[in-house]
Amino acid sequence: MTWSPHITVATIVPDGDRFLLVEEWADNLLVFNQPAGHLDPDESLIEAAIRETREETGWQIQVRSIVGIYLLKAANGVTYHRTCFLADPVSQTTKELDHGIERIVWMTRAEIQSHNDRLRSPLVIQCIDDYLAGQDFPLSMLR
Repeated sequence: MTWSPHITVATIVPDGDRFLLVEEWADNLLVFNQPAGHLDPDESLIEAAIRETREETGWQIQVRSIVGIYLLKAANGVTYHRTCFLADPVSQTTKELDHGIERIVWMTRAEIQSHNDRLRSPLVIQCIDDYLAGQDFPLSMLR
């Protein structure tokens, strides 16, 4: 069997002290996550972040920088390679959300932490904490 990590993207979209999240179904549980998803064929990581954010939240964004690159081996044994971006909200283009997304929410870091048992993965709060700690890498890192 060939080992194949899942390449994913996530987007931190701050508005003041609040962050754009989705409440979505995963493994029959309602959880919170950043707008996130898998890289599609022939797509750049930035294009994937823009697309996933639009599909999951209806928001058009402007990607600013990279917050971090993460590796997570999930409880199901799958390894996820996540690139997390920082983006500015531009405009909400549609109210129609991807299948499995219940709603979008804007939450403070404290509100997110209060739902720690309902986070899709530990990377949700880790990415936000890294952003709040000032991690900010240029998009030119990607080649």
